[in-house]
Amino acid sequence: MIILAVETSCDETSVAILKDGKDVRAHIVLSQIDIHQTYGGVVPEIASRNHVAHMTKVFDQALVQADIKPEAIDLVAVTKGPGLIGSLLVGINAATAFAFAHQKPLIGVNHLIGHIYAVSLEHEMTFPALALLVSGGHTELLYLKGHMDFHMLGTTLDDAVGEAYDKVARTLGLSYPGGPIVDKLAAQGKDTYDLPRSYLDRSAYNFSFSGLKSAVINTVHHARQRGEEIRINDMCASFQTSVLDVLIEKTRQAAQAYDVKQIIVSGGVAANRGLRQRIVKEIPDREILIPSMQYCTDNAAMIAAAAHYQFLHEGPHPDYVLGGQSIINFETI
Repeated sequence: MIILAVETSCDETSVAILKDGKDVRAHIVLSQIDIHQTYGGVVPEIASRNHVAHMTKVFDQALVQADIKPEAIDLVAVTKGPGLIGSLLVGINAATAFAFAHQKPLIGVNHLIGHIYAVSLEHEMTFPALALLVSGGHTELLYLKGHMDFHMLGTTLDDAVGEAYDKVARTLGLSYPGGPIVDKLAAQGKDTYDLPRSYLDRSAYNFSFSGLKSAVINTVHHARQRGEEIRINDMCASFQTSVLDVLIEKTRQAAQAYDVKQIIVSGGVAANRGLRQRIVKEIPDREILIPSMQYCTDNAAMIAAAAHYQFLHEGPHPDYVLGGQSIINFETI
C-alpha cells in the first residue's frame, strides 16, 4: 500500500509518501519558524496563509522525490485535528482535492495518534506499551493495548510541557521556539534554583506545569527588582530538571502499574536531549522507543504511518465525512 499524507496542524507544511507502513519514499517538511520568530509564537492567520502559498509546491516536491505518479497512490491521508483550525482546513482541502481528482480513498488521522506512530517508522512496536506524548499543546500518558487501541491514563490539567518551555524562554529573554534553546542552555548549567516538582496525586498520572512556570517568572521578577543577575544557564537547568523529574517519575509508575513492554516517547518535546538521555538511563527495565529528530516535530510521514494501521484496523466505510468515519467513497457524495 502506498499512502500520500498531508500534515498542516500548526506551522509546518508537510507531505510524505509511504509504502507498506515503513518505507518512506518522500518526506517534505516546510517550516515557518523563521516567520513566527518575529512574533514570539505561531500566529494562526499567518500560518494558514503560508500553508496556502506553499501547498502545491510541497505536493509536487513529494511526488518528484518519491519518483511516483499520482495514479500509483493507493490512499490519501490527512491530519483532521487537533490543531489550528485554519491550518487544518488548508491541509484537509488540499488532500480532499487531490483524492477527488485522482479518485483515491481519503482517511482522516488524529494528529496525536500520528505522533505515537512516528516510532513505527524506525522501530517495531510491541504491546502492551505506554506512550508519553509531550508537545507544545499536549502532555499525556496513554496505555496502548494494541494497534489503534489506546486508553488515556493522564493529561495536563493546565499548561502543556512545550508551552511551559516557550513561556519560560520568553521570561528569560530567549528567542522562539524556546524548547531547543532551554534544552541547550540547561546542559551548560546546574540545578541551583529551588523550583517546585508538581507530582499532584502520586497515584494518578495527570500533569501540571503552570505552578512551575509561575515559580520561574516570580523568581526572575524578584531577582530583577533586587538588582540581582539571573544565571540563565542555571535557571534553564533547574527548570528542565524539575520538568523531567515529574515526566520520568510518572512514566515509570505507569509502566510498572500496567506492566508494559515498551515505552514510547513522542511529540515535539521528544527531541529534548535531556529527556532522551535521562529516560533511557532512569527506566532501564523497559525498552524505550523515541523517534529520530526528523520525526519528533510535526511531519506527514507519521500521519502516513498512522493511516496505514488505521486503514488495516478499520477498513473502508461506505459513507465518510472528515471528522466522522475514516474513508471517503466518492460514489456516495
